[in-house]
Amino acid sequence: MVFGKEISIQTKGFSDIHDITGEVQDIVLTSKIKDGIVHVFAVGSTASVTTIEYEPALVKDMQDQLENFASKTMHSRHSQTWGDDNGFSHIRATFMGPGMTAPVSKGGVVLGTWQQIVVIDHDNRPRSRKIFIQVVGE
Repeated sequence: MVFGKEISIQTKGFSDIHDITGEVQDIVLTSKIKDGIVHVFAVGSTASVTTIEYEPALVKDMQDQLENFASKTMHSRHSQTWGDDNGFSHIRATFMGPGMTAPVSKGGVVLGTWQQIVVIDHDNRPRSRKIFIQVVGE
């Protein structure tokens, strides 16, 4: 069986990090799939999905490291070509990836005690982000 649902979240940009673990768990429960996988996918080329221990100090550490990796002030040909000054956001998103897959067992997402599913919006402006969650299994 396959079950999918899209959610939307409002973001601030500049690697704004949102915990969507609860929404993903709810969709898995709604799917009635007991064993399989869930894939979480950020629709767009300037956002990422990953896991992290979602607590304020680590969220800030992650944002600082993303800034060190691809600074919002970096020169990019993309920004020069399109004039939107968001080349850094595409680079961050490409290296992190747009999605992730987790196991589903006994009707729930398998995650560690301190592991949450997060969306990171790397763009240089607030956005309404679409996230597609697809559960596959039986």
